[in-house]
Amino acid sequence: MSTTMTTADVPSPAPAPASARRRARLRGWVARPGAAVLSGALLFLSFPPRPLWWLAVPAFALLGWALRGRRLRAGFGLGYLAGLGFLLPLLVWTGEEVGAGPWLALVAAESLFVAGACLLVAAVSRLPAWPVFAAAAWIVGEAVRARVPFGGFPWGKIAFGQADGVFLPLAAVGGTPLLGFAVALCGFGLYEAVRVLRAHRATGVLPRGPLAAAALSVLVPVAAASAAQPLVSDAAEDGTATVAAIQGNVPRLGLDFNDQRRAVLDNHARRTEQLATDVAAGRTPKPDFVLWPENSSDLDPYRNDDARLVIDDAVRAIGVPTVIGAVITPESGNLRNTLMQWDPEAGPVATYDKRHVQPFGEYIPMRSFVRIFNKNVDRVSRDFGPGSEVGVFDLAGTKVGLATCYEAAFDWAVRDTVTHGARLISVPSNNATFGRSEMTYQQLAMSRVRAVEHSRAVVVPVTSGVSAIIRPDGTVVRESRMFTPDALVAEVPLRSSLTPATRMGTLPEAVLAALAAAGLGWTVTAAVRRRRSTP
Repeated sequence: MSTTMTTADVPSPAPAPASARRRARLRGWVARPGAAVLSGALLFLSFPPRPLWWLAVPAFALLGWALRGRRLRAGFGLGYLAGLGFLLPLLVWTGEEVGAGPWLALVAAESLFVAGACLLVAAVSRLPAWPVFAAAAWIVGEAVRARVPFGGFPWGKIAFGQADGVFLPLAAVGGTPLLGFAVALCGFGLYEAVRVLRAHRATGVLPRGPLAAAALSVLVPVAAASAAQPLVSDAAEDGTATVAAIQGNVPRLGLDFNDQRRAVLDNHARRTEQLATDVAAGRTPKPDFVLWPENSSDLDPYRNDDARLVIDDAVRAIGVPTVIGAVITPESGNLRNTLMQWDPEAGPVATYDKRHVQPFGEYIPMRSFVRIFNKNVDRVSRDFGPGSEVGVFDLAGTKVGLATCYEAAFDWAVRDTVTHGARLISVPSNNATFGRSEMTYQQLAMSRVRAVEHSRAVVVPVTSGVSAIIRPDGTVVRESRMFTPDALVAEVPLRSSLTPATRMGTLPEAVLAALAAAGLGWTVTAAVRRRRSTP
């Protein structure tokens, strides 16, 4: 006897137990937040001093998995977690001497910008070729963070972690925005390629268009970086200059380094005089000019005859123009963080006042409010004021652009010096308040990216961190050790040609912002159409 089984006779799968459904939901609640935090941690690990630049690509791939298809609120929350995973370890040096409060407050605030960028990523993540719009959205977040509040805080731009990476030549094409865009695009594209291939394994259907778009998102940034390689050159277009960077060191670490002002000045003078001795003995080539760090003389040489005499003696000993970092203390008004061009015969002949002074470091916004949370604000008893003029000194016939410490993080502050004729860039800095943290290596990486971005040699004289001389292709030819007196001397090429990045200025960033806006507009339009078509 035969029996015929109908569809109705086939037993339906038993519904999953409630406990299994709860466990599945719990895994979903944990997996994406965990992935967001891990993506941020991988971004941190991609930054110097670790040579792990390539970790930024899987970091963005993981972030893409966490954000794709999420609602806006979820995208914001996951982005905030990614920001914490990235910025908490990256900026730990900001609390080196002032405690955890300012560090945590800074990270909490800056992570909001990462969260906003990730909200935009989630919004555009259902579009065709979404990795392009998502990468542009990330750059929008960086652009806003570099401008507000208090003039912005661009530390941690993805580009600054790529000084050793294959994408670095793109800095010469479109500056840090294009460089960061390429890294993010490659990471998001990598995730999309994996997602499409996994869907093919599950369904047997290979969507060629989405796969091609994902593959191009990975391959185009790499190919573009390779094509941009000819823009990276260290050929001497205008001859060469022999430059010396002095690192005098500080007697003690910490915020109280300002109390050691005479000792710090003496250290830099003594090391310059030792360099003069080495030159006279033929052990070291004579430099065309000498660069001291920021705050190498916290005694105002205009008001302190002893300080002026010490500087005069050191500069006369070496016999070439020297740039001195000094704190100028007028009788009234704000202090000035000043670089002084000191001639061996005429003394100070030109000055540059730092244009972007550091909030909560060189001046205290909302002082009475901030004091409630941290009494260290009163260590800054008198605020510094910003300068207004671009800094370019003519040192023995070489035009040297000046970007003081914190300014190196800002695209405009370095670019201005090159468009005003600089053939070489100097980034004098003072890292004494940040101890042996990673801050000095992060700042050095910025200067290496700037060298390629503008095709200029960059000299980084530092009081106590890592001083360096960098060629226009981003390679470091001389480097000091931390908290070790030194005089770095090297011959570097001088260049006058302008890279596309220098010529275009903010245009690449504006184009990427427009691209992100187009993606957001497309998303909104699609959502409105869906609602209208829904009965």
